[in-house]
Amino acid sequence: MEESVWAGWLTTDEAAEVSGYSVAYMRRLVRQGRVEARKIQREWLVNQESLIDYKDKMEDLGRAKFAPQRDEN
Repeated sequence: MEESVWAGWLTTDEAAEVSGYSVAYMRRLVRQGRVEARKIQREWLVNQESLIDYKDKMEDLGRAKFAPQRDEN
C-alpha cells in the first residue's frame, strides 16, 4: 500500500490498539457502520478520524450511551 493514499487509515488491529477497544469490538463497529471503514483485499481499514469521533461521542454520552431510548445518530 502506498502511504500517501492510505494515510489516516488503520487496520482493525491498529485501531483496537489506538482506541483501547478490543479487536472483536472494532470489527463489530465496522459491521454496524458506526465507524468509516473500507475493505482492501482481505483487510478492513478503519478511518482514524471516524474512530476518534466515535470514541469522543461515546465518552461525551457517558452512562447515557446505555439508555435504550437514546438517538443512535
